[in-house]
Amino acid sequence: MTQTSKVAVIGLGNIGKTVAANLVKGNRAVIVADRTIEKANQLAQKLGSQATALTIADAIKAADIIVLAVYFDTIKELFNTYATALEGKIIVDPSNPIAPDEKGGFKKIIGNDQSSGQVLSTLLPKGAKLAKALGTLGAATLENAAFRQPERAVLFYATDDTGINPAIESLIHATGFEPVRVGALDQSISIEVFGALHEFGALGKTVTLAEAMQVA
Repeated sequence: MTQTSKVAVIGLGNIGKTVAANLVKGNRAVIVADRTIEKANQLAQKLGSQATALTIADAIKAADIIVLAVYFDTIKELFNTYATALEGKIIVDPSNPIAPDEKGGFKKIIGNDQSSGQVLSTLLPKGAKLAKALGTLGAATLENAAFRQPERAVLFYATDDTGINPAIESLIHATGFEPVRVGALDQSISIEVFGALHEFGALGKTVTLAEAMQVA
């Protein structure tokens, strides 16, 4: 991601709002979008002049990098609806394939040996490039641990396309974290909820770069 790359965050729930706010804290401009332009306008006004509210269609058209901070199933819908517009774009997926289990917890909604990264890679619009990133921490930690001093906390990512590594690492750094690639999308199961490197999985915490090198 260069200083001129345009980043859009689509979906303004807890993760989306936090990613957008962290980018602004990192002095990066961000486009925000949601199902209604009113919701996007509200967040843009709160974040200030670095944030611009657009419709989802206009945000996809305008951005080079698109963070789809929406539910796993909604990403599949967006792939279908905006397949042509997403051609050539870098898509960042922070989603986790989970749903409430009606017992106060969550359950996985795809096979135990599957990851959303792998599933979505088979549905990717033509020419789009996918990275699994920005989803290894819960929203509260994503907010509280951003720009931590003296050592930044790590956000893990995975992608099949190593050509977009610099863009993804620049994006993660701009949100206040240290990027660490765990491999291709077939490794993304480790950075999704219940995975070995997720806050709500075996790792269970944030780690520094030195600590990440020992576990990744």
